[in-house]
Amino acid sequence: MAREELTRLTGNGNGNCNKNDCPNVYRTVSGSFVVQGDVSGAFSAPDGEGLVEIPEETLREAFRALGW
Repeated sequence: MAREELTRLTGNGNGNCNKNDCPNVYRTVSGSFVVQGDVSGAFSAPDGEGLVEIPEETLREAFRALGW
């Protein structure tokens, strides 16, 4: 899936994330979410999965974008 196929919910010019290199939440066409953030070493995820860590404010911004 290409980034262009996703709807970016966070980091749209609020001063925190104006580039593509910071925590972000995206929504897919099917309604699922893709999260971009720092890789977390909290525990080992199963094969084919990964853990990312993003700030609480990034999730709050995504919720606001969705009207939640």
